[in-house]
Amino acid sequence: MILDLAKRVKACAPTLGTSPQQQRDAALTAIAELLISQTSELLIANQIDLDNGTANGLSPALLDRLRLTPQRVESMADGVRQLIAAHDPIGGSDSVVRRPNGLRVETVRVPLGTIGMIYESRPNVTIDAAALCLKSGNCVLLRGGKEAIESNKALSDLCRKALGFVGLPADCVALITDTTRQSVTDMVALENVLDVVIPRGGAALKTHVTQHARVPVIAAAGGVVHIYVDASAKLDNAIDIIDNAKRQRPSVCNAVETVLIHKSIATSFLPKLAKKLHDVELRGGQCCQDILGNRCKPATDEDFAAEHGDLTLTLRIIDDIDVAIEHIAQYGSGHTECILTSDLRNAEQFAEQVDAAAVIVNASTRFTDGECFGLGAEIGISTQKLHARGPMGLRALTTIKYVIHGGGQIRK
Repeated sequence: MILDLAKRVKACAPTLGTSPQQQRDAALTAIAELLISQTSELLIANQIDLDNGTANGLSPALLDRLRLTPQRVESMADGVRQLIAAHDPIGGSDSVVRRPNGLRVETVRVPLGTIGMIYESRPNVTIDAAALCLKSGNCVLLRGGKEAIESNKALSDLCRKALGFVGLPADCVALITDTTRQSVTDMVALENVLDVVIPRGGAALKTHVTQHARVPVIAAAGGVVHIYVDASAKLDNAIDIIDNAKRQRPSVCNAVETVLIHKSIATSFLPKLAKKLHDVELRGGQCCQDILGNRCKPATDEDFAAEHGDLTLTLRIIDDIDVAIEHIAQYGSGHTECILTSDLRNAEQFAEQVDAAAVIVNASTRFTDGECFGLGAEIGISTQKLHARGPMGLRALTTIKYVIHGGGQIRK
């Protein structure tokens, strides 16, 4: 039962939360080493998932998310090694205040406790989540997607083996193998067992979790990401940025889904963009179709609200920056928004008025990432405002405890 498994995980939290940094780092070292030494076994398990996914009609984009390669396994191991070198987030003092009555009030960083992690088809998240939680002293209950179940079993077993090597309880990391939707519903109802749930996936997952949760939720949902090409943008550079933001890895949450183009540059800009994005399906309104002809299919409201996750891009020609900001407010998901401009005032207006976890000026949206922001690995990108926002690294997996030292004071 999920409840019994979650209770076993929670029972390990005091041990892990007070374990020395050296022991947690030793567990991460063992995970990195096992990833390399067991690559062949991991790829065999992953191939079962790929074969099942192909048979079940998964799209090329979803199969790409699912696929492990020797290079991707090596990258996973590198990410774990980077965490070993990262500053220990536990026990650090945020502030110390000496009150007039002599009380010494200190805020200290402590783990959140027991984290429930729900994610979809990317098996590397199993390692990312486990490693981040272990480094930050948190036990974790994992629930991956059905598409990656064999890969996730192999990876979670690897983590549990590594914990045993260094004398930490194996149940600091556990995987729910029931991949039905009911298991998610049951998991997010585990109040007083899980301290927080982090759903990492699309809008449907976020909606389901928030509707049923009785546990605090930090939503690491997908992104409907926009790039606004201002009238003053350097067009050749803008084309390169959009190409990178769409085509480098279209299945990820920081890939661009809609490009907004100022009307004064649309006639010259769109044909060049269409040529560059030769393998991308373009969808847009009538003005875009008038310029691009059959190269652009009609777009619906659903297209503008969609996280395509593939080589599909929605286009809209607009009058000015105010319309761009209004469009983003209507269709954006609060993830990442970008402006390409040479006008400092427009850049400042966009950065000030657009409500998103990350606002980028003159660079690819693909930079919204924990490693790119200097945080190291991330457990997800929060699109909400409490308690974390944007890429969630180690610090986002901690909270504070007040520690007060006195000398016999009493309150009058």
